[in-house]
Amino acid sequence: MQLNESIKEFIFEEDREFQSAHASTLIALENGDILAAWFGGSWEKGDDVCIWMARRSENGWQKPYMVAASWGIPLWNPVLFLHPNGIISLYYKEGKTIPHWRTLVKISDDGGKSFSEARELVSSDIGGRGPVKNKPILLENGNILAPASIEGDLWDSFADISSDNGKSWVKSSLIPLRRIGYDMVDRIFDKRHCYGKGIIQPSLWESEPNKVHALMRSTSSAIFRSDSADGGKTWGCAYNSGLPNNNSGIDLVKLPNSFLVLAWNPVGHLPNYYKGPRTPLILSSSNDNGETWTPLLTLEDTQGSFAYPAIINVKNEILLTYTWNRERIVFQKISYI
Repeated sequence: MQLNESIKEFIFEEDREFQSAHASTLIALENGDILAAWFGGSWEKGDDVCIWMARRSENGWQKPYMVAASWGIPLWNPVLFLHPNGIISLYYKEGKTIPHWRTLVKISDDGGKSFSEARELVSSDIGGRGPVKNKPILLENGNILAPASIEGDLWDSFADISSDNGKSWVKSSLIPLRRIGYDMVDRIFDKRHCYGKGIIQPSLWESEPNKVHALMRSTSSAIFRSDSADGGKTWGCAYNSGLPNNNSGIDLVKLPNSFLVLAWNPVGHLPNYYKGPRTPLILSSSNDNGETWTPLLTLEDTQGSFAYPAIINVKNEILLTYTWNRERIVFQKISYI
């Protein structure tokens, strides 16, 4: 796999209406426009944090605008999804604290020019259903599979499955995980175990019909993986993939040639630390269904915080966004052969 031309730009500059920005998402439209969204406000968890959106046309990025707000209640982690029929779904979380999240969704039928009023994705949802950070994928059988997780005393991942183009959702079983406490790491170090709270924020791909795989952020200083043979309904026990993880978000995309491209911070963290540094940020590729990975491109490698990538593929181009020092969102377009 060879990378060619690359475009790198900020979606917005200093003249923004929010102090902090994080957790971006993006889709590419049929006309070539790109929609990106993120949460922005005074700081994460702030009562003024809303969902913001911007459009990139052939003339560049237009001014960001607020697309969702619940004044006095922070919003989190938007996820955009383009349905096969052209409908756009904007999923996001609402809640004072993560364990009390509920998932809301807005719909656009005009290419993202306007969105419907928000509704609950799943009635009486507490904890968060549907996509939690990364994009859903469309399976060969037509189902939509959304990568989901919950964060309480323990962290657990699962998938939400829709067989009716997102109208209703069925929760998979939780991904099994062997846990040990941080205080036991020196006595029990086994790559089959996860120390700390657990695993969240899956990124999904389908290698063959009904064979689905997930890579997940963890508190165990490594990216964990799980595999499903029934379209995401049930999952094998999660295991250490051998890739380091700083307890920060990752994302991947499967290319038409079946290569996988992973956007991630290739660093771990010590057991008695909650997180590791969020630099560098790189792309790696795999041509063996995620068994081994080869460094592909360094996106950022200076001192700072560069994290929470979102990545998609359009024809022979990789498109991605990520958080830049909690102040801006970077967009990058990379062509490949």
